[in-house]
Amino acid sequence: MFPGSFYLIGMWYKRSEAQKRYSFFFGSTSLAGAFGGLLASAIGKMDGMRGYKGWRWIFILEGLLTALVAIWFYFIIPDFPENAKWLTEEERTCVEMRLRKDQGRSAAERPIEFRDVINVFKDYKIFVGGFMYFGLIVPAYGYAFFAPGIIQTYGYSPIGTQLHSVPPWAASFTFAMIVAFFSDRFRHRFAFTMIPICIAITGFGILITVHSRHDLEYAALFMVTMGVYSAMPVIVCWFNMNLGGHHRRAVGTAWQIGFGNIGGIIATYSFLPNDKAKFFKPGYSICIGFICLSAASCIVYAVSILVQNRERDRRPRDLGMTEYEKTELGDLSPDYRYLL
Repeated sequence: MFPGSFYLIGMWYKRSEAQKRYSFFFGSTSLAGAFGGLLASAIGKMDGMRGYKGWRWIFILEGLLTALVAIWFYFIIPDFPENAKWLTEEERTCVEMRLRKDQGRSAAERPIEFRDVINVFKDYKIFVGGFMYFGLIVPAYGYAFFAPGIIQTYGYSPIGTQLHSVPPWAASFTFAMIVAFFSDRFRHRFAFTMIPICIAITGFGILITVHSRHDLEYAALFMVTMGVYSAMPVIVCWFNMNLGGHHRRAVGTAWQIGFGNIGGIIATYSFLPNDKAKFFKPGYSICIGFICLSAASCIVYAVSILVQNRERDRRPRDLGMTEYEKTELGDLSPDYRYLL
């Protein structure tokens, strides 16, 4: 669902206004973590009702809500602006023209063929984009393994532990939206990936070294969530919105999210029960390592698009190419400029 949703968002908004939308959608995971803790504490009180344990009721009620909303959205969410029935013809034309001016033609009318997929993977930046996201998935998934254990050591009841898990998630959503606002305002992405990444590394550094001060450990959880969950939507938006054309964006988005989620497997084996006596130091170290991988990939990607923009600025714009040929090239077109 995630790559498809990001792809659709990108087909509606200009690059300079997309980050707030990406972060708000991605922030739904943070809000789910926040409200999930509140809901779990409330639904947990249904333990024993109709012979079901409390955790079963959590799956039943939250799963039912998700299924009902998904069915409803299937009928109301259009694929592209030109298919939106709630827009007038004039409004559809306006949306198409403003997007074409910012990103070029999308060629959404042509179906994706296997050769399109092969051509996308001939660009090394596609692989770099995958590692940008992959590096942050490990700490993002890993948080669910170590955070409850830390909060439990404070002596709270199971419901109290659920309630105290809410503030870090709420803070991450708020910070992500602040980062998104300024990223769109300055039409810049690179710095707004590196700043949150540094915050996340600082949070993990505290967790590795501090084991007796609960207030500082709890603050570190805020830093981890605020850093990781603010950088991830910027990385996704930055990479996806720089892919020009329907074909390259569809394939590139699916690759980045699909490949990146492999990091969840690593996160599962990074925080083992036997490491609890070591304060999960091996797991924290693994998370820092993968965050650094993401940071290094972001630097490689930023340098790559900066160099390509400068090379295209030095070339003559009129290379005798037809509009169809430029559309097929997408962001590889000599007229296209990447957003740093």
